[in-house]
Amino acid sequence: MPSSLVTSLLQRHVLFFGGKGGVGKTTMASAFALLSADGGARTLLVSTDPAHSTSDIFEQRLGNEPQTVVDNLWAVEIDPEREVDSYIAEVKLRVADSTPPRLHKEVERQIDIARISPGAEESALFDRFARILEQDAEAYDRIVFDTAPTGHTLRLLSLPETMTAWITGLIAHRKKVNVLGRMWRNVAGAAAGSHGDQYDPVLQTLNERKRRFEKARQIVTDAARTAFAFVIVPERLPILETDKAVRALDKYGIPVGGVFVNRVLPEHAEGAFLQRRREREGTYLDDIKSRFAAHDLQFVLLVEDDVVGVVALRDLGRAL
Repeated sequence: MPSSLVTSLLQRHVLFFGGKGGVGKTTMASAFALLSADGGARTLLVSTDPAHSTSDIFEQRLGNEPQTVVDNLWAVEIDPEREVDSYIAEVKLRVADSTPPRLHKEVERQIDIARISPGAEESALFDRFARILEQDAEAYDRIVFDTAPTGHTLRLLSLPETMTAWITGLIAHRKKVNVLGRMWRNVAGAAAGSHGDQYDPVLQTLNERKRRFEKARQIVTDAARTAFAFVIVPERLPILETDKAVRALDKYGIPVGGVFVNRVLPEHAEGAFLQRRREREGTYLDDIKSRFAAHDLQFVLLVEDDVVGVVALRDLGRAL
């Protein structure tokens, strides 16, 4: 029988695997996605980690669009740079339709400045993330996200709340501008020129993005549908970082499904060095059981070889 954590996660439609860099997030996410697919669920594995180890672990070149890995399993590696370029190009196209030609050059210059501003990459990445949640939800039985290291992921998952508030302010401002514009045309008459009052592409875009962000937030905070699984190793820094991250997700209302404790020394490992490591590890394991007592825990033993390829991932899936 699978563990209670795995059983619980297999009941969710959207899953996130996260944790500190180097703890085995990609390995666990890939093994779980393969386990899901082998169980008959059409599964999409999405890497939002700029390091993109998914191609390496499956020994298959993946790209920015879903590709078949095995039966029932598709995988995609989102390229943040490409997403920003696509995002900026779309913004330029929309703005060009709603601004006078004499302003186009200056507007494009401002947009290019925004391209390298802090948060631009996260915003573009989240836009793709939200599209996947909305558009691919019907195509797949389960979507598994292999996320970037903890800090980057928390910033990404906090965006639905922060950007919804930001866009709400922009919408209110845009509506005020439109009202003032109508007042001016009423006063100035023909001298004010013509203006399409019935259609405002900027306002339409803002409303569409607000709707998408609200939909994404609704999905990631739905405990019946979504869960975030942390991967840690029995060492001090990953434990402390995960503890902080669990509290941060609680703040944003994102359900934590459980914790995979990876690379636990097996009992049959011998030698004085390994015995000392096991004693030290025991202290950390006790700390993990205490700190995360409210969540399901799954202990995953350290194996002799690297987990690479479908066969090794299936072995890990069976171990889970």
